[in-house]
Formats: sequence, structure tokens, C-alpha cells
Amino acid sequence: MEDKKQVNILLVEDDAFLANIYKTKFEMEGFKVSVSENGEEGLKDAKKKKPDIILLDILLPKMDGYTVLHNLKQDAELKNVPVILLTNLGQKDDVEKGLEMGAADYLIKAHFKPSETVAKVRKVLNIN
Repeated sequence: MEDKKQVNILLVEDDAFLANIYKTKFEMEGFKVSVSENGEEGLKDAKKKKPDIILLDILLPKMDGYTVLHNLKQDAELKNVPVILLTNLGQKDDVEKGLEMGAADYLIKAHFKPSETVAKVRKVLNIN
């Protein structure tokens, strides 16, 4: 079996309970996960850690997810890192705005179980 590089996920989520559920689920699936608790920290961590993919909440303290996404897409080193918006904002406008800004996908937390989120990440990264 070939030695696969561990996929690094940056989870930007201010709800510690929820962040822990996702972190645990992804780690059980063999991913490496780091968590940022607010938008500012998420942006700093993205620059520092250069993750393979970012799961980004929109409603965040200090800097909202749209601002984080905008900054990521402006950054030459990070603009190609796929970002999945993982949020409870389910309005059509929110979804369209996120996708127009360059998000790879948009998941509404209430509609997706953590295992389905793992499946989405695998799909976006093209790994199975």
C-alpha cells in the first residue's frame, strides 16, 4: 500500500462543541485537523499552516467567514486552497455569495452529518 500524505484540514469554527465533533470525526477518518476559534485566527493559521482544505464558518467573532474567504482568495499562496463553507446560514443569497466568492462548496451544518461532511471533503480533494 502506498504511503499517502496526511491531509491537513483547517477548521474555522467558534462553537467549541461542534468543532470538537468535526475534529474527532475527521481524525477518526485519518485527517489531521487544526481548529481556529475566530476569523482572524483562522486567516493567520491558514497562512502559517498552509492546509490542504479549509472548513470555514461564516458567523465568526473578530472577522466573518466572507471576509476570511475574500482574504484567502486574494493571497497568492492560499488562493488555490479549497474552502468549504460550513455554516448555519442557509439563505439562497448566502449560498450564492459564498460560491461566487470562490468557495468550493457550501454546507449547511443542520443538513449534513459530520460523516457527510467528510465525504464532501474527500470529493473536493478528489480522494476516496
